[in-house]
This record gives sequence, structure tokens and C-alpha cells, in this order.
Amino acid sequence: MFIINFGRTFVFLPIMRKWNLFWCFGLLAFMCTAQVEEIPLDSVSEKMIIVEGDSIFKSSIALDEVYIFGKLEFESYKEKLRYYILRRKTIKVYPYAKLASERLVELNDSLSRIKKKRKRKKYTRHVQKFIEEEFSEELKKLTRTEGQILVKLIYRQTGKTSFNLVKELRSGWRAFWYNTTAKMFKISIKEEYHPESVHEDYLIEDILQRAFASKRLDRQESVLDYDYASLTNKWNKNAKQKK
Repeated sequence: MFIINFGRTFVFLPIMRKWNLFWCFGLLAFMCTAQVEEIPLDSVSEKMIIVEGDSIFKSSIALDEVYIFGKLEFESYKEKLRYYILRRKTIKVYPYAKLASERLVELNDSLSRIKKKRKRKKYTRHVQKFIEEEFSEELKKLTRTEGQILVKLIYRQTGKTSFNLVKELRSGWRAFWYNTTAKMFKISIKEEYHPESVHEDYLIEDILQRAFASKRLDRQESVLDYDYASLTNKWNKNAKQKK
């Protein structure tokens, strides 16, 4: 009896005639070739996933969107200082805008499941109190410019001005009162976010995208319809035309 070691598999062959033995070795050689032959795969277009011994081939690999950022260039030291101050303040207040958006989504999801108007109002008041307690002390620490950036970012995350959000959660008069009080500190809670037309808003978006890429901030997509790459090309083109 012949014992052939094939990897981890032992094949036992009984003694047989010469031509039968030759035929069996030929068959084994064919099986060996069939099992070890590898099909060259392109590392980008093909991907093999091993699931409990089975191989699953995918024709493509899902990749996250990646931006290649250009080097920051400034016409003057004053412009450079302005950008870095804006960056510090944007990174500081962004988590509040993100949290406000998450709370709003949770509120709307919960309200959609509450049918009775009375219970909806009661739940809304409960959420209002929770949000005020959660935000009030922290927001008191913000400067005027930080507060205005926060108002813009809330619009970026929700698609609604802070004024309209307050109006939806409270009465219109209360929203008017909030806006009037904010104006005393030169903050408009009716402020929107338009990186396609307001240069400071574009700078804020640039700061956010760079912070997302470096994992400094947790990414939360904007509900607004714009493309960062297109915005960058537009503003870079405008800057070149001014020179």
C-alpha cells in the first residue's frame, strides 16, 4: 500500500498494476494542480472574503469618500490668524450642533409615535427642559462669535434656523423674544449657513472637513445640498481672479 502526503491529507492507494498506478498519480497531479492554482486578482477591483472556509468574491470594494486637501495658503498674517481663530472656535462649538441635531431627530422620531396631541405637548416640554439643562451652562461659556458659529452649524446639521427650531418647540412670541435678546449680544438666531456664497461659511466647512479627515471630530453629514470639492474649486478660482 502506498501512502501519499498531500498537504494535510493522506491518500492511501492499494498496490495495483503499473498502468493503473500511473493513471492514479496522474489524477492526483491534476487534483493538486486544480487546488493550488491561483487566479491573479487585482487588489483594488477584487476582494476575497473568507467565511467559515468558503470564499466569496466581490467585484468591488466599498471605500469611504476621501478628500485630498491642499496646503493652506494665506495672503497675509492677519488672514492666517483669522483662519486659526475661526478653526479653534468651530471645533469648540461643533459638538453642540451635532448633539442638537441628534436630539432633534430623537424628538421627531418619538413624536411621530405619539398620537394624542396632549401627550405630544407633554413630551415636548419634557425634552425642552432636558435640552435646556443639558446646554444652558455650557452655552453661557461661549463668546459672541462662538455663539454665532454655533447658530450657523445648527442650520448646517438640521436645515433649520435656531429661530425656527425655537418657534416649533415654543410659541412664536418666545422665539421672537429669544431673537431680540440674542441681538443685544449681536447674535442672530435667524442666521443660515451658505458655504457656496459666504466665504466665512466656506472656511468653516473647510475646517470641519479637515477635522473629520484627521478624526479630530466625529463626522455628521450636513442635511444641506452642497459638494465640498466643488466649493473648494469655486473659492480657489475666485481667489486667483482677484490676484
